[in-house]
Amino acid sequence: MPAIAPPLPSRNLGRTGLKVSTLGFGGAPLGDLYARLDEAQAVATVEAAVAGGVTLIDTSPLYGHGLSEHRIGAALRRVDRENVLLSSKVGRVAQPFMGRGNGSGYLGGLPHGMRFDYSYDGTMRSLEQSALRLGTDHIDIVLIHDVDIWTHGADGIENRFFEAMAGAYRALDKLRAAGTVKAIGVGVNEAEMCERFAHAGDFDTMLLAGRYSLLEQPALVSFMSLAQKKGIGLMLGGVFNSGILATGPVAGAKYNYKPAPPEILARVAAIETICRRHEVPLRRAALQFPLGHPAVSSVVMGAVSPAEVADQLAEIAAPVPSELWSALKAEGLLGADVPVPE
Repeated sequence: MPAIAPPLPSRNLGRTGLKVSTLGFGGAPLGDLYARLDEAQAVATVEAAVAGGVTLIDTSPLYGHGLSEHRIGAALRRVDRENVLLSSKVGRVAQPFMGRGNGSGYLGGLPHGMRFDYSYDGTMRSLEQSALRLGTDHIDIVLIHDVDIWTHGADGIENRFFEAMAGAYRALDKLRAAGTVKAIGVGVNEAEMCERFAHAGDFDTMLLAGRYSLLEQPALVSFMSLAQKKGIGLMLGGVFNSGILATGPVAGAKYNYKPAPPEILARVAAIETICRRHEVPLRRAALQFPLGHPAVSSVVMGAVSPAEVADQLAEIAAPVPSELWSALKAEGLLGADVPVPE
């Protein structure tokens, strides 16, 4: 196991009283998202994150049809579990004897099917299944997963939203009141749905992917100000917009999981030029930028190797001069009122 590093900075998770590391670990790649991972390497990756000071680990039944939870559970049995806040999600129930199908997009994973179920009973079953896969008797943070148009389409979102509020939210609210879970929230790809949930219920945290990054901040004006007002602690995923803010505007660069269009390539090139002028790698600026907003508690990053974890830890700790953010604003690449790291 890697040598234990000094703790990462931590922040309050909204009004919950919980503290999370500013860099969180995202478990999606451990479900064999893009490649079939070596089991020992997957477990070692989680161990490296914890040894590096990461205290927030997020996963989901979706990730590899339960494989991510299995691997994270194996790693947590090798570290001090009480030093980790574990986040998982509800909304899908495993059907181990029905065949997995091919609609999840994961290259590998377990041979178990998954069905959507945001009902009260389905939520309880989903959470029980997660606890068994993780080998734990408590999951600290539980998120209602993928109640968004991206997943269910414009025709299906209304029924799913009402199902989630009548079922999943009621179940999680009861578990929170009993102290079984410490915080409840939603995990989606759309700021508009985060805002809708924030108005509809009493949520502690939300995991929003791809909607607040150095490249674009569509969540800023409406949702993030609402989150700050309500004391909802934000966990942000997708801060590289699925790749381009890590790779730069290279041939084949991905933006929101598709090849980046010319206007996005040009904007990223302009951002990267300013980063180079200040001797800051683009990915470092992209990783640190979201932490400038006071509602953001943690940036959740996936990794598939201890070396990748080490790189993330180094980049989030490395200095970024304030002049870089000022230059981006002067060039119109960040709005004048966009908050930036101190």
